[in-house]
Amino acid sequence: MKLDRESKDLSGPDQQTAHFGYRQVSAAVKGKLVHQHFDTVARKYDLMNTLLSCGLHHLWKRAAVRMMELKPGMRVLDVCGGTADLALRAARIMGDTGSVVVYDINWAMMAAGWPKVAGSVLAPRIGYIQGDAERLSCPDASFDAAMVGFGIRNLTRPEVGFKEMFRVLKPGGTMMCLEFSKPKTAWFRRLYDFYSFYVMPVIGRIMVGSGDAYTYLPESIRMFSQPEELSAVLTGIGFTRVRYRRLTDGIAVIYLGVKP
Repeated sequence: MKLDRESKDLSGPDQQTAHFGYRQVSAAVKGKLVHQHFDTVARKYDLMNTLLSCGLHHLWKRAAVRMMELKPGMRVLDVCGGTADLALRAARIMGDTGSVVVYDINWAMMAAGWPKVAGSVLAPRIGYIQGDAERLSCPDASFDAAMVGFGIRNLTRPEVGFKEMFRVLKPGGTMMCLEFSKPKTAWFRRLYDFYSFYVMPVIGRIMVGSGDAYTYLPESIRMFSQPEELSAVLTGIGFTRVRYRRLTDGIAVIYLGVKP
C-alpha cells in the first residue's frame, strides 16, 4: 500500500462560482466547504453509507464494478476513491500483476479506509495519491480503466473531472461513474424526498454530530445532472458507447463510456 502526494497547486479560480448543495458560492469556497464536509463525516463514512442506504450501496458498487468487465493485469484509477470500497472490489479482479490507485484530495477519507485495506490480502495491489481530481497528477493514457463512485458531484467542475479521466485512460479504456440521482416513480420520489430532507439530517446529527453534513448530501444530489444530461456531457467530452443503468428505481445510476 503506497501513498503519494502531488505537488500541484490545488487552488481554483476564485472568480468562478459553483453550487454547494442549494447554495451558490465561489469555486474556492466550495472546495473548502466540501473538504470540511468530508473531514466531518470521514470517521463514520462507511457506517453511515450502510445505515442510510440500508446496505444497498454494497449491491450498487458490486454491480458497477462488474459492468466494467475488468481483467487481471489491468491498471485502474479510483477517482475520489475515499475509503477504497470500489478499489477493494476492483483489486480482487486485478491479480498480482494488476493495480488500483485510490486518488482523493481528502486525507481523512483515505485514512478512514486504510485499516480495511491494510488488513486485506489485496493491500499490495492498492496504492494512494492525494490530489485534486480536476488536475490528476497522472500521465496521459496511463490507465486501462477509471472509476468514480459517489464523488463526481462534489467537484467544483465535474466536467473537468471527467475530462481528466478521459485524458489518463488508454485508448479502449473504460470509464465508470456511479452516482446518485432521482427516483423515476412519483410516489417513491416523494417518499425519498421526505427521507432525504427530514430523516437523514436527524440520523446525521445523532451519529456524526452534524445534521448539516447530511443536508448537503440530498441537496447536492438534486442539483446534479440527470442521466440523459450527463450522458450528453460524456459524449461531448469524447467518450463512445456511452450508456447508463438505473438502480433501485433511479436512486443510483451507473454510467459507462469508452475512450476511442
